[in-house]
Parts: sequence; C-alpha cells; structure tokens
Amino acid sequence: MTRYDLVVDATCEGKRLDSYLASQDEVDITRSFAAKLIEDNNVLVNRKIASKSTKLFTGDEIIITVPDPVGLSVEPENIPLDIVYEDSDLLVVNKPKGMVVHPAAGNYQGTLVNALLWHCKGELSGINGVVRPGIVHRIDKNTSGLLIVAKTDKAHLGLAEQIKAHSFTREYEAICVGGRFKDSKGTINAPIGRDKNNRKRMCVTETNSRSAVTHYTVLEELHERSLGICSYVNFQLETGRTHQIRVHSAYIGHPILGDDFYGKPYKGCEGQCLHARKIGFVHPVTGEYLEFTSELPEYFSKLLEKMRDNI
Repeated sequence: MTRYDLVVDATCEGKRLDSYLASQDEVDITRSFAAKLIEDNNVLVNRKIASKSTKLFTGDEIIITVPDPVGLSVEPENIPLDIVYEDSDLLVVNKPKGMVVHPAAGNYQGTLVNALLWHCKGELSGINGVVRPGIVHRIDKNTSGLLIVAKTDKAHLGLAEQIKAHSFTREYEAICVGGRFKDSKGTINAPIGRDKNNRKRMCVTETNSRSAVTHYTVLEELHERSLGICSYVNFQLETGRTHQIRVHSAYIGHPILGDDFYGKPYKGCEGQCLHARKIGFVHPVTGEYLEFTSELPEYFSKLLEKMRDNI
C-alpha cells in the first residue's frame, strides 16, 4: 500500500478531484484509475470521503491510498503506434505526450508496452521481465518523442551497452521559463539522486546520487505575457538519469514550461513541454549507425507560434 499526501495550490482551484489526481506527477495515475480509487473510498479530502466530481479549493488536504496490486498480467492492446523505423531486431517509436511507457500502479492498460505486445505479437526482448518487455530506456508520461524498443535479447544487450557507455545521441527540445539564460550555451554537470523527502522526486544532491551531465543550447528567445521571457532550448544528454533534463533545467533556474513537478503548471499545457527530438545509435546487429528525428508535436508548435507572436 502506498500513501500520498497532497495540498491543493491556487493553480488547481476549481478542478474536479479525479482530474486533479490524474494531473499530479508524484502520483502518476490515469483519470480512470483516480475515479476508481475515489469510488473505493481510497481518497480523502480534508479527511472526509469525497466524490470524483468534488470541486477543489486552495489549501485542501488530500490523502490518497493506492492498494498493492493483487497480480499483474500485461495484455496486448490494439493501440495505434507511430513507428519511425522497424526491422527484425528493434523498432523506434514516436511516443505521444500522455502515454505511459510501461504498466505500473494505476496504469495497467493503455501503455506503450500494451500497444507493443499487440504490434509485435509478443516478440519483444524479455530481459526487463513481463512488465517491461522490450523497453531499453524510457521517457516520462508527459514527454513526447523517440524511444528505441528491442525485439530480441541480443539487440537489447547491445543497446544497453551503448547507453552505459554514453554513446547514444539523444537530443530533446523544450520551452523553458525563468527569464533570459545567462549563457546561450552551457553544460550542467550536477549529480542526481532521490529526494529524501519525496521518493517520487529526483534532485541535485551529493548523497546517494549518480553523475549527470546535460548540454544545452538556447535556440530562440520567446515571450509569454504572464511569464515574461522564455527560451526554446535544445538539450543533449550525456548521461540518462531519471527526470534528468527536468531536474537540471530547474536546478539552473529555468524549469520547463508546464512542469508542475519541478516548476509550475501552465494553463493549456498538460505537463512539461519537452520532446525527445533526435536519437542516434549503432545498430546492435548490423553495426550501421542510425539516426532519426521527430517533428515537434502540434501542441508544442502552437505554443512556439503563440510566444513568437508576443515578441
């Protein structure tokens, strides 16, 4: 059983309870699962049972209890996938914003793994077990973009070695807030570990951490009326720690737009405005270098257009 204690801030004033729970990164559940928890009396608002349509107010205290799963079987689901590349050893998928990569508490259906099991007819590497077949690396639920999936154990091991050696090309693009960057280019070299006060959250720390290196280039300065100067930024990962770009950008005072876990929410952007734009790697079987680029999703492009019009 897992318990979460939340306090509603002013940005979520008036939200329905089920919608609010589904928007919280630290809980990371779907709206349908949030509704089930509420219906099963596993959610209290100000220590009282509430309904899923309960409207929230600033300062409301919410206690969520997520029961331990009784068992887990991952079923194939016929969910459309944007396949950028595929052969007998691996595939590259363009994951949409809002899709969870693999099943976990509250997300047993509708994940990328469910879709992959259907598309690949179960032919995925088994190194990461039944819950994460084929998954070599992952990106967050509200991060869109390119992801490599292994069909065979041989391909999986070869790709994992490249990740370990930091030889992958991984570039992301994001809109960052916090005013003008001091330098248009730079490197953030700061170790990342678990936040001792919130195990769902990562932070820059010297305690029980791993080295983390992110390179950035400011592509364009933008303007948003309520936020002031924002920046369209390219990030290149040298390492690949959990939430690395989100943690590092917040650490230097430029959190990603819409990231309500490490920054602040932004109306019209559900979760962080972050896209895995480019990925490159040596094919683990053929030895050929492959590189793929993904177009920015529509929501991202529209935000850029809106902010350019404000300049």
